[in-house]
Parts: sequence; C-alpha cells; structure tokens
Amino acid sequence: MKRFIRNASLGAVVSLAVSMSGVALAGDVSGIWMRDTGVSKVRFAKCGNSLCGTIVWLKNQNGPAHIGQKVFYDMKPLGENLWEGSAFNPEDGKTYTGKMTLSGTVLTTSGCGLGGLICKSASWTRAD
Repeated sequence: MKRFIRNASLGAVVSLAVSMSGVALAGDVSGIWMRDTGVSKVRFAKCGNSLCGTIVWLKNQNGPAHIGQKVFYDMKPLGENLWEGSAFNPEDGKTYTGKMTLSGTVLTTSGCGLGGLICKSASWTRAD
C-alpha cells in the first residue's frame, strides 16, 4: 500500500510538471514591436506574473492613443508561443479579450468582442 501511495504521489508531481511545461514553453516577446501598418510601437515587458504592452512610439500623436498607454495587459501563457489576456483599443475606448501568437519573427495580436464573434488582428515585427 505504501508503494502505491508513493507511486501515486510521484505520478501527481510528474503530471503537474508536464501540465506546467506549456507555460515554460512560451517564446520571449519582451522588447519593442512595430505594428504592420507602421503607425505605432509597443514595448512588451513582464508585469507581475504576466506580460503587458505599452505604447512607446506613435506616428501620429494627435489621435486617441498616447505614448505610455497600456494596450495589452494580463497576457498569460497558454502554451508554446501563445498568450491570452486583455487588449485595450484606444480608438473606441473598449477592452477586449486579447490573444497573442508568436510565429517565427511575427507577433500576431487579436482582440475579440461579443464572446469571440467579432475579432480584429494585427501583425507586429521586432523594432529593437
């Protein structure tokens, strides 16, 4: 019986380590990224136990967005090169469910509303 309990405990530890390994596999998106349209740059950095993205450069500083504004927050890894959290859109002042995916040198962000029925995405390349 003791052997069964010890093996069950070891199995639980291995299972926990395997389930947490998806978190450890997320790529590094830290740094400055330029939007595919060339209108903004966002710095992604660790904030607490997640990632946040803050605007650090704008082509047009007369719009609703401003430098220093946090537009991605609470982005937590879901697996390899995939994060989920919140995305703020300065153009409409609303916060959406946000996702980020890193594929090679391209970061794709998306924000979805209405339970995921309406989504918009943008591509980013490293600028630093």
